[in-house]
Formats: sequence, C-alpha cells, structure tokens
Amino acid sequence: MEIWINPACSKCRSALRLLDAEGADYTVRRYLEDVPGEDEIRDVLGRLGLEPWDITRTQEPAAKELGLKEWPRDAGARERWIAALAAHPKLIQRPIITAEDGSAVVARTDEAVREALSR
Repeated sequence: MEIWINPACSKCRSALRLLDAEGADYTVRRYLEDVPGEDEIRDVLGRLGLEPWDITRTQEPAAKELGLKEWPRDAGARERWIAALAAHPKLIQRPIITAEDGSAVVARTDEAVREALSR
C-alpha cells in the first residue's frame, strides 16, 4: 500500500504511527514534493469512489484564491477540479492510503486506517 502524506499534518503522522504499530508494509509518498498528476488523481478518485470536490481542502488559502467554494460540483466541472488539485497539491485531503486490492481510503481516522489494513 501507499500513503500520501504531508509530514506537517498531525493526521498523517497519526496514520503512520498506526501503520507502524500494525507492522504494515507501505510506501510513503510526500505528495507535496512528488505531486500526483491529473491521471493519478483520476485513478485515486475512482479507487475512493469520490469526486474531486470531496477530497478538496476548501479552507486552504489557495482554495480561497481560486474561489473553489463557488465552483460547480458537477460532471461538467470535474476536470477543472482535478486540474486545480494537480496544480495545487496542498488542496488534496490527506492522508490517502491506496490499498493493494485497488481500493483507497482517506485515512483521517484510526478506523479508516484499519479499514485500509483489512483489505
């Protein structure tokens, strides 16, 4: 499995501690340095079963600068949201764990991390 993290994020550090405590085999991706492209974001969204606005941190300064709260949340705007996430990775909710079975979870809680571990 792979976990997308921002080392400054307490939820990310908590998820890593739990993965380590469970002896999980995982790879860390510092997604602010190793920025996912639009295709990767589309893939992760498919694995999550979510839309781009569902994993967007709308309180970030970049979100406010872009006016994301005013953007439509529909199929016609989907690609615009994905492009914004690729261009401004700080907007991506974290941590995200991609599991070996092809699924993914936004692992902001211990329960979500355990869900990823059970796959």
